[in-house]
Amino acid sequence: MAQQFTVTERPDRLAEAERLAVLADPGFGKTFTDHMVVATWNPEEGWHDWQVKPYGPLELDPSAAVLHYAQEIFEGLKAYRHEDGSVWTFRPRSNAARFARSAARLALPALPEEAFLESLKQLVAIDEAWVPGAEAGESSLYLRPFMFASESFLGVRPALGVTYSVIASPAGAYFSGGVKPVSLWISQHYSRAGVGGTGAAKCGGNYAASLAAQIEASEHGCDQSVFLDSVEQKWIEELGGMNLFLVYADGRLVTPALTGSILEGVTRDSILELAKDLDLQPEERRVSIDEWREGVESGQITEAFACGTAAVVTPVGRLVWEGGELAMGPEGTAGPVADKIRSTLLGIQKGQLEDSHDWLFRLV
Repeated sequence: MAQQFTVTERPDRLAEAERLAVLADPGFGKTFTDHMVVATWNPEEGWHDWQVKPYGPLELDPSAAVLHYAQEIFEGLKAYRHEDGSVWTFRPRSNAARFARSAARLALPALPEEAFLESLKQLVAIDEAWVPGAEAGESSLYLRPFMFASESFLGVRPALGVTYSVIASPAGAYFSGGVKPVSLWISQHYSRAGVGGTGAAKCGGNYAASLAAQIEASEHGCDQSVFLDSVEQKWIEELGGMNLFLVYADGRLVTPALTGSILEGVTRDSILELAKDLDLQPEERRVSIDEWREGVESGQITEAFACGTAAVVTPVGRLVWEGGELAMGPEGTAGPVADKIRSTLLGIQKGQLEDSHDWLFRLV
């Protein structure tokens, strides 16, 4: 059954001059559009009370379950304006499917795919003016659907009251001055997730668990941490918010296999598909940190890059650990494989290259 949305327009939308000033230099996650989507769930009524309403604070009881037991999940995807003025997003059905998997792992109610997609369309339709123009390069409108336990109850059980919402924020190019390789710290004191844990779910607790390692990385002059498996501290998993790829001299493109503790990134999956179009040999398998280090030293591994919605593709220029470090790839720039994959993905998302995989979904 299609969701019926009650639409309440914000009477004091941000003035056009102020909005254009934001779009000229949006940064990331700092300014939000005029409206948001909100819906609620309970066992008796299911998902109901679908609203598009003015963006503003959510009212929570101090005993709301999310504040005590972190029962929440989220997604992230972008809306892009094409040359003809239409607005599209990239593989939202994959986000909807992952949202459902995350909900199941966190004991939250499933949100139907069509409800997920319609909520995006409703928000972008009313706030279309916030989508940067096609001439704005990599700028986009970042969409953040999320779900949390809003029931007021301190018992430890799945919540019987849940809230779903979508908010949006204009986002500029991740690399404002051109793509720059990042340095990674090998975290050997912290794990992002464990066997049987929530590593494959997109929930806030996973990101909170990565922050201490992020601080450690900064203390060692690095941009981010790369996490190893929690059992042997041997197998590469991912960064705090991005998946990893290694490029081999013989044309192989290798990424750590999904083990249940690695997030199945939409960009990761897209790159595995694109690799075949770009005459690369994609592989998903376990990769040890020693293979990475030795491969770079021998010249067998020629590039490394991370990937995710925000940055698309981020080249890795330096790997650092206690007692050592090594450089990789062309100094100061993305390697040819990472650069080709990045430009191809962005070209598809912006409507400048053929969408042969049927990944784009029109919002407006």
